[in-house]
Amino acid sequence: MKIRVGQGVDVHQLAEGHDLWLGGVHVPHIKGAVGHSDADVLIHAICDALLGAAGMKDIGYHFPDTSSEFKGIDSKILLKRVVALIRADGWRVNNVDSTLILEKPKIKPHIDEMKQVLANILEVDANAVSIKATTNETMGYVGREEGVLAFASALIIGE
Repeated sequence: MKIRVGQGVDVHQLAEGHDLWLGGVHVPHIKGAVGHSDADVLIHAICDALLGAAGMKDIGYHFPDTSSEFKGIDSKILLKRVVALIRADGWRVNNVDSTLILEKPKIKPHIDEMKQVLANILEVDANAVSIKATTNETMGYVGREEGVLAFASALIIGE
């Protein structure tokens, strides 16, 4: 059995007039993430962690923000495609650990739903998906509520 670990990081600006999608779940808030797709930083970080573990470059390589095909796309679709890519190369997801960093809104009420949405796409049990959330203690662009940041690590297994 082969195992590999990958890490991913993503950041998006927050602005009024945009929806906030985190972990495939719409989170009600006065600000949302700005991006070419739906700007789901958590899913994007997980995509990069999986692609990195498999040695398959990054999310921007596979789904460039210069392509109209991905304009406004639901990031759950991107994650499904990433899972298919790594599966085609002989890998499967074992687990994912992630952290969201933003001041508001509070994420705790949404974590269980996010875990289930992600687990279904990743083809793992919900207990194989960890989502933690913290603030930036009002410091920097995250603390000023100008952006949202996500980190993810993934363990993949190959035969």
